[in-house]
Amino acid sequence: MSPLKLFSRGGDILQVERSGTMAYLRDQIRELEPLRARLVVVSEQCEKRILGLREEERVEIRALKQERQHRQKVIENMRETQSSLQTQVCCLQADLAAQYLMYREECDARKLLIANISSMSYGPDEEPEEEQEEVEIEDPVKEKLALKVCREDLTKAQVELNRLHAEYGDVVPRRDWETLDHTHKENLLKLETLQKDFDQMKAEYDTLLEVHKQVTTQRDSLQGELEGFKEASTPRPEWEQCADVLGGSERWADLSQGQSSQRRLEILLAELGGKNSEFFTGLGTSDDVPIYLRYEGQLKNHRLKKNAVVRILKEVWKEKVMEDGRRNESSNLPEFLQQHLERQYGEKAGEWAYSLVEGIRQHQKDDSVSLFNDILTGKVDESVYHGQTHLLSNLLKVLIQGDSTESGLLSVQDFRDNLQMAFPLKRAQDIDELVTTAQAELDNNGGSLPYQRLYTEDADGKHKDFLNLVKKQASTERHMYISQLRTQLGGKGEVTVADLRAAFKNIDPSLDAITLDWVLTMAFQIHQGELEQHTTQMDTELALQHLLAIDVTRAGPAPQQD
Repeated sequence: MSPLKLFSRGGDILQVERSGTMAYLRDQIRELEPLRARLVVVSEQCEKRILGLREEERVEIRALKQERQHRQKVIENMRETQSSLQTQVCCLQADLAAQYLMYREECDARKLLIANISSMSYGPDEEPEEEQEEVEIEDPVKEKLALKVCREDLTKAQVELNRLHAEYGDVVPRRDWETLDHTHKENLLKLETLQKDFDQMKAEYDTLLEVHKQVTTQRDSLQGELEGFKEASTPRPEWEQCADVLGGSERWADLSQGQSSQRRLEILLAELGGKNSEFFTGLGTSDDVPIYLRYEGQLKNHRLKKNAVVRILKEVWKEKVMEDGRRNESSNLPEFLQQHLERQYGEKAGEWAYSLVEGIRQHQKDDSVSLFNDILTGKVDESVYHGQTHLLSNLLKVLIQGDSTESGLLSVQDFRDNLQMAFPLKRAQDIDELVTTAQAELDNNGGSLPYQRLYTEDADGKHKDFLNLVKKQASTERHMYISQLRTQLGGKGEVTVADLRAAFKNIDPSLDAITLDWVLTMAFQIHQGELEQHTTQMDTELALQHLLAIDVTRAGPAPQQD
């Protein structure tokens, strides 16, 4: 057979074997297909069972945690019970020792009484002669022996007592040591917990600080882009800013509502009338010009907004209070304002002084700005500002002291009680008005009151309704107090120091002598040392006007009328 035929035959054989292998493999694949589908189903079932087991484990873990917490509470309760029982045992042991001592003394007394009764039952003539001889013979020996034994016992007891004093004089009782050790361990655990909390808070603070830096960088970049956009574009005018210049948003709304931009510009120019120009003309340096306005020439107008005016006034008050505290005397507000502006702005102090006065003039509707202007111009004494500040700070102090849980929340009744404690002389209807205003401001319908939010200020630094009502009630009470004083004076045209002193004592007996002397000096515009020698009469209404300009309040309840 030729090689070519052999090769072709071999190829046929290989092809037949290959086709047989392929058929076998196909049969194997067909047999494994159902197993594959079943494997998928089994795997899904297993996953479901695993998820179910995990859920059951979570439930069990949660239940075990709750049970652990419950058992910890039970253990703590049992420890407290054990401590109380131990205390009772100690008390009972002390009582038992006292009872034992009392019973022993009673037993000894009973034996002595029996012996006395026995000796008294026989007369001196009836005693047997043998007993008398025995007593005469035995008693001295027994007494000497008993005395010797007692002395030895006393010596031993004294030696033992001295040894105990020497060895255990500085030893702490085991009960006290265990208590201190337990307290020490608890303090260590608390310290570890606080240290962990501190580390966590420090890490969070570092993270927040880093985030703040990033946000600040982004803000600066965005601010730069915004400035670029503002320079490149032509924005629409922000007409709302005109409200600060023209006396409030309500007046500006009345003037500009429904008007075009051109008409609004004309209204604004007409209202300004040249008063709000770019420069002020200095009033000179004569004595009739207030000290803080003694400048000459053209001074730039910085056009201060309301929030800037309020901020400067707060800085002035803050520095003045600190300086007055250091000097232990009150300085003159106009002079201090000039010094403050020169320290803050140097050569531009005149510009800022005139700009500040113009801003104060424009925002007279604000209580704090108006009060500062009245004190600056001498219409009101500075004590009114300090009285308002003390009134609000004292109220906040009382509210914080009444918050025993330090949660920043007070119930309505606790809030009412603390108001009554802070203002003991207020009427019930005034307290109710304050509570109602606080609830309305906090949008509260009977739940706990977050009282610290009552001291927040708006964007312009203005107090909200509650604190405004507190100040308004204080002003009303001061005017009522002066009205009662006017009634007490009985229509006199002129009064002396003695008349006014007697009137104050009649309407307010609780007023102390120091405060009364200060009020009288302010009423008659004299010094403290001139009160006793001052006999000149003053117009009654003028004296009462002087009293209305200071912080004079009732010190105690009004006397009962017959």
